[in-house]
Amino acid sequence: MDQKAGKFSIGSFASSAGVNVETIRFYQRKGLLPMPRKPGGGSVHRYGDADVARVRFIKSAQRLGFSLGEVAQLLELEDGTHCCDVRVLAQQKLVDIREKLADLHRIEAVLSSLVQDCCERRETERCPLIVSLQR
Repeated sequence: MDQKAGKFSIGSFASSAGVNVETIRFYQRKGLLPMPRKPGGGSVHRYGDADVARVRFIKSAQRLGFSLGEVAQLLELEDGTHCCDVRVLAQQKLVDIREKLADLHRIEAVLSSLVQDCCERRETERCPLIVSLQR
C-alpha cells in the first residue's frame, strides 16, 4: 500500500475513515462516494486522502441527524461557497429535530404518568400501563 501517495486498498481506506468495507460499498451504491480508479490497469481500486475526508464528512453529517439524501445535498455544496444554501438545509434540520424533541417530551410525560400509576395501583387492579396499551 502506497500511503505516501495517499493510496489505500478498500480495507485500509475503510479503517482510516473509521467505517467498515460494507459502509464504503453502500455509500458507492448510493452515489455518495465515487468509484475510485484502478491505477495502472490493475484490478484493485485505490482510494486517497480525499476519499477518507469525504467519508468522515458523511459520518459527521449523519451524527448531526442528516439523512443520506440530505448528506448528498450537502456534498453538492461542500466547496464552502454556498453558505446560505447550507444554512437553509441546517435550519430545516433544526425544525425537524425540535419536532422530534417535542414528540419525545410528550411520550416521556405519558410514560412517566403511566409508570407512576403502576406504582400506585392496588394489587386487585390491572396494570394501568398494560390497560393503556390495549386501548
